Amino acid sequence: MYRSMIPFLSVVMFVMPGNPPNAQERHIVELTDKRATTHSLSGPQDFLSARTMDRRRRQGISIDSSDLPVCGAYIDSIRSLRNVVVLNASRWLNQVAIQTSDAQALKRIRTFPFVKRVTQASFRSVSLTDEKDLTEEIFIDAPTRIRDTKGSFLDYGLNRSQIDIHQGAFLHDLGYRGQGMMIAMLDGGYERYLTNPAFDTVRRQGRILATWDFVAGESSVNEDNAHGANCMSIMAANLPGKMVGTAPEANYLLFRTEDVASEYPIEEHFWAVGAERADSLGADLINSSLGYTDYDDPSMSHEYADMNGRHTMVTRAADMAAAKGMIVCNSAGNSGTSRWKFIGAPADGDSVLAIGAVDAKGIVAPFSSYGPTADGRVKPDLASVGAGTFVALPDGRIAQGNGTSYSAPNLTGLIACLWQAFPEFKNLEIINALRQSADRYNSPNDRSGFGIPDMSTAYGMLSRIRTYRQQDALLGQDRIRIYPVPFTDRVTLLYRPKQVGIIRFDLLDVNGRSFRHLELPGASGVMISAIIDRLDILPAGPYLLRYTEGTESGTIRLQK
Repeated sequence: MYRSMIPFLSVVMFVMPGNPPNAQERHIVELTDKRATTHSLSGPQDFLSARTMDRRRRQGISIDSSDLPVCGAYIDSIRSLRNVVVLNASRWLNQVAIQTSDAQALKRIRTFPFVKRVTQASFRSVSLTDEKDLTEEIFIDAPTRIRDTKGSFLDYGLNRSQIDIHQGAFLHDLGYRGQGMMIAMLDGGYERYLTNPAFDTVRRQGRILATWDFVAGESSVNEDNAHGANCMSIMAANLPGKMVGTAPEANYLLFRTEDVASEYPIEEHFWAVGAERADSLGADLINSSLGYTDYDDPSMSHEYADMNGRHTMVTRAADMAAAKGMIVCNSAGNSGTSRWKFIGAPADGDSVLAIGAVDAKGIVAPFSSYGPTADGRVKPDLASVGAGTFVALPDGRIAQGNGTSYSAPNLTGLIACLWQAFPEFKNLEIINALRQSADRYNSPNDRSGFGIPDMSTAYGMLSRIRTYRQQDALLGQDRIRIYPVPFTDRVTLLYRPKQVGIIRFDLLDVNGRSFRHLELPGASGVMISAIIDRLDILPAGPYLLRYTEGTESGTIRLQK
C-alpha cells in the first residue's frame, strides 16, 4: 500500500525485518499447468458471467486458458497436507496462496509434479492489535455545504472544482452518470459504508452488487479500514449541496485485497484474485488506490528496475485485467518527496492508467510520484485532483485530503460515464481518447504524464469516430456511396479518399451539363461526408455523379 504522508485516526505499526513472534508464513505455490481441470473453454458459463462474456464479445476478446480456474485436483492435493491452509487461487497467474509454517509440508509441496515453484510471500502475525496507516492526509476543516452557482443539473457542492477540472458536468448533464456501469474497487476496507450517509442512495438502490474480503476470506468489508470508503465516496457520494461524486449512479463491487496488518507480497496475490473476481462478475472498470514497492521484510522489496511493466505479480495481473477488456485506473503513488520518488506497481503496467495528483488549479502535487517506468514509458498517464480532494468520512462528514489514492477514483468515475456514452468502443480506445484530450498530450512529462483529460473534448473525439464508423459501415468495400436512390430534394454522399488532396464532385445530366459542384479536402482513410441539396428544382430523370481525385475519376448513375 502507498504509505501515508501524515498519520490519521490509526496506529502505525513498525515491523522489524525477520520472522515476528507467533507468525504463520504465507507462500505462493506456482503451478505448471491446468491439464487436470474439469472446466472447458466450450463451457465458459461455468466460470464467467454472461455480463463478462458480453464484454469480451463487444471488444473481440476470446476466452482462453488463462480464464480457466486453477485445477481443483491440484488444490485438493495441497489442502490435504497437515498444517496447510489454502487461502485462495489465481487463475490468471495459475498459482495458489497458502498459509503454513510447517517446513515438512512445504518440502512435500515442492515434490508435487504440478508445482513449478514455492515462494515465501509474507509472515502472518497472529495478534493484530495494531494496523499500518492506510489513510491519506486528511483535513477536517471543510465547510459542510456550499452554494453551487454553476448551471448544471447536479448540485455538486464542495467538490465542484474537482468535477470542473475535467469538464465532468458536461457528461452528467447529458445524462451519463454511470448508469449500468460496474466499477470494482480493490482497497484496504470500507469502514461503515453500510451506515455512511454519503452512500444512502447507492445502498437504497441496491447498486453495491458484491463484497468480499480476500484477506480474511469472508464477505463483510464494513468493519475494515476506512481508506476504500473514502475513495468510494469520491465516485459514489450523493449528498446534493455537499458532495456529489463523479459516477453517482454506477454499480460498485467492494473488494478488500489489502492486509492492513502488514506489508508483504501476498497482497499482490490478493490484488490479482480480486481483479479476477471483478472480471468474472463483469466489471467494466477497476479502481485501485494501492501500490507496492517496499515491504516489511526489505529482502522482499522491489527495486526501481522492477517497475518495467513485466516483473511484479500485481502488474502482470493488472495488465491481464486490461487484456480482458476492463479499464484499470491505479494511483501513481505518493513518493514524490521521498527517497523512492517513482511510481509503484501496478501503476507501471503498459495498459494500466496511472493517475497522478494535481490540485484544483491543475498544479502538480509535490507528493505525486514520478515517472517514467524503468523501461522509459510515460508515467503517470493522466492526472486528476488529489491535493485538497473532498471525501466523505465514515460518519458522513465532508473533509479534504491529499493523495493519489484520491486522484484515481475522481477520474475513474468520469471515465465510467464517458464509456457509458460509447459502449461499443474498446477499453484501449477510450484510454486513447482520454490521453488525446489531455492538456499535455503533445508534451508529456514525468509528473502528470499526458496531463489533465477533458471529458467534453474526449466525447467529441469519440463522437466523430462513431460517425466515421457508421459511415464506413454504409460504404462497406466501396469507395463511394450515394443515398437515397432515387433522390428527391437532396443526396448524401460518402467517400473514402486514397490520398491527401482535393476531391471534386459534379452532379451532371446525361448530356454532361453540370448542376452542382463541390470541392472537399481529403486525407487517406478519413471518410468524407457531404450533402448536395436544393435538388427539388431538377426535373425527374437520370443523372450522373462524377468524382475526381488527382488523376483518377469515376461516375455513379443516379435517378430522380
